[in-house]
Amino acid sequence: MTIGIVAACVLAFLWELSFPERGQEKLVRLAGVVPVYTRAVLDDPGVLLVDPVAQVRRWLLPFLTCLFLHGGWLHLIGNMWFLWVFGDNVEDRLGRVRFLLFYLACGVAASALHVFFNLDSNIPTIGASGAIAGVLGAYVLLYPRAKVLTLIPIFILITTAWIPAYVFLGLWFLFQWWGAQSSLFGGAGGVAYWAHVGGFLAGMALLLVFAPRRPPATYGVR
Repeated sequence: MTIGIVAACVLAFLWELSFPERGQEKLVRLAGVVPVYTRAVLDDPGVLLVDPVAQVRRWLLPFLTCLFLHGGWLHLIGNMWFLWVFGDNVEDRLGRVRFLLFYLACGVAASALHVFFNLDSNIPTIGASGAIAGVLGAYVLLYPRAKVLTLIPIFILITTAWIPAYVFLGLWFLFQWWGAQSSLFGGAGGVAYWAHVGGFLAGMALLLVFAPRRPPATYGVR
């Protein structure tokens, strides 16, 4: 399933590139999560009764479709690399179907927290990073002492080291939390940090729901 999600995201990105620039912008606005659309429904739930199909397509369906679109090659490659490294081990623990449902649920939760803190924004949000953050949250609970090969810059040199997953992912989460706090004052630089925070926390919580009742696997080293 991890390979399938990676393939789906790559194909979706290539599909994006097949559109001219204006068409890509329209696609992102239609398939991405636009917080002001959600706010309009929250302010007046009655609009759902006017044209429910159009409203669901406009503000609800994007919570899923946004997970398969990306804003550029670096955005795509960075997300897929994290999913490739950590996703298969979490999938081994959950099973294919549970993992897919878990992944999508984390993505929806991540977008929901992003919307909550950006209700006035009309900027569409796309990317799989919220769902992948959920995978990271599950990984740190399942394999906290698994070793992660990490690039470490030392002045102008770059070396590598194996560090425990709880250290690597703990530092990653703290960085996302700091970015989320900065975003409250306009310092996020276009990164949906609240989606990363929400996805990570959702992954830790939803693992209790989706994980089958059996001893954790003894592997998971990356």
